[in-house]
Formats: sequence, structure tokens, C-alpha cells
Amino acid sequence: MILDAHGHIGAWPDFLIPDPSAGGLVATMDRIGIAAMGISDLLGVGPDAVEGNRRAFEAAAEHPGRFGVWQVYNPHHRTPLTDRPGVWGVKLHPDVHYCRLDDPLYEPVFALGLPVLAHGQTDSPWSDPAQFATVAARHPEVPLLMGHTGLWPYGFARAARLVADHPGVLLEVCGSKITGRWISRLAALAGAERVVYGSDACFLDLRVGLGRVALAPLAETDRDLILGGNLARVLGTRLA
Repeated sequence: MILDAHGHIGAWPDFLIPDPSAGGLVATMDRIGIAAMGISDLLGVGPDAVEGNRRAFEAAAEHPGRFGVWQVYNPHHRTPLTDRPGVWGVKLHPDVHYCRLDDPLYEPVFALGLPVLAHGQTDSPWSDPAQFATVAARHPEVPLLMGHTGLWPYGFARAARLVADHPGVLLEVCGSKITGRWISRLAALAGAERVVYGSDACFLDLRVGLGRVALAPLAETDRDLILGGNLARVLGTRLA
């Protein structure tokens, strides 16, 4: 079962997305064999977390079993959060919200104990991988997915090293800069059980994202963990 940890629906103001619809994503998922995807609405990542979350739940209801919702939390607006059926966890984007991941404004999210998917970007003042280590030390019980594994290739290995002693942090590998060889290296550095597949669709091409993992030089048991086993372990009954 292939599970995509990092997906989106909706449009973004300065980035071409040929098909931002949930239906378009499901059609592509069907063609390439992805069982389910965790989504947030890009409107929610941007200016309106409440409306974006409503749209994400609507999309999940329209396509039962295909989408889990990463509900977006805006720390400046204290977005209401829920643990209703269909929730995979909470999506944080410190670089959009201009709020450091380790800022106390995000503490209400980590206090919930839900899985968290956060944008990670090496050398960002808002989401450098070092901040993931800080948060993981405060909240070791919270599953924390480092989106993009720090985003920039020069930071991938450092990201793995920074969270090596924090088993609750998983390295999520979507991004236009990641390669199959880097995915294999991350599995060797951190352990395949700490690496999670994500595509960043519809922001990025879903087919390319899956292809990187499918063709990476990995043992098949490790590939299975990365493509779905690890996320299924984290989500548990949330996948039901």
C-alpha cells in the first residue's frame, strides 16, 4: 500500500499548477497506484486556514478513503483544530507564517499530541532542521515529519544528523531537489524506518515524486517502509 505523506489541493498565487483539483489528484493516484494521500488546501497554508481546512475536509468527504487531512494551523490566528475522523494531523508552515517552528506560538499544536507535518528548510530562520531537534526534545511523544528533509541538497545529511537522537522525527522526502540516490543515502544515514515518501502534489508532479522512490537504489524491504509502511505505523488507526 503506497501512502503519500505530503500533498495539497488548491492554487498558489505565484506558481503554475495545471490541475489544482482533488479529482485530478485522485485520477493520477489511480493511474500510478497510490492508495491514499495526506492533503492540506493551499488556501489554508496561505491566507485563510479556516476556509482551507474546510475545503480539505470537503475533498476528503468527496473521495472516501483517498485523502487524510493535514489541518493547517496559523499561529497568529490560533486556528481551531479537531481530531475528527479523517484527520491525519496538523500541517505547519513556519516560512509562510513567519513564526519559528520552536516558537511558543506553536505549543498548542504539539500539546494535542497529533502527528505534525512541518515545512523544513535548511538555513531558514523559521524552519531550519535544528528547530525540529529542539521541538522533538520538548515533545518526544509527538510524531514530527520534517517536510522536504530541509529542502536543499547541501543540508540533507545535516538534517539527518541533527535528528538522529530523536526517533519521533521522520524525514519526508518531497521536493524538486531530491533524487533517488539521495533517498537511498538518507535511508543509510537515518535508517529506512525514519524516511517517509511524499510528493508535494499538486504543487509538484505526483508522478515524478513517486518515481524517485520507485527507482531509488534501495532494498525492497526499505522501499516498502518508505512508500507506506512507516507512515502507516505513525498514523495507526487514523488510516481506518
